[in-house]
Amino acid sequence: MVTIRLTRRGAKKTPFYHIVVTDSRMRQGGTTLEQLGFFNPIPTGKQRRLELKLDRVDYWVSKGAKPSERVAELVKNHRKQAVAA
Repeated sequence: MVTIRLTRRGAKKTPFYHIVVTDSRMRQGGTTLEQLGFFNPIPTGKQRRLELKLDRVDYWVSKGAKPSERVAELVKNHRKQAVAA
């Protein structure tokens, strides 16, 4: 099964996550099929909090990929902001 999930990058106490498409049987830091964006929970200065390729997310979901709970929440909020802007 293919999943869309977060994979952690960044230094200690400075989390940074890539939003990736991967096989659910692979370990979290393992190989990925595609990187769809990033999530920075603690942005500083002019750093962006979230960047996401919604068209690619829709493509993978149409092919049967299942987003994790956190990714589904991020996508939902990103869509709300895109409509409001």
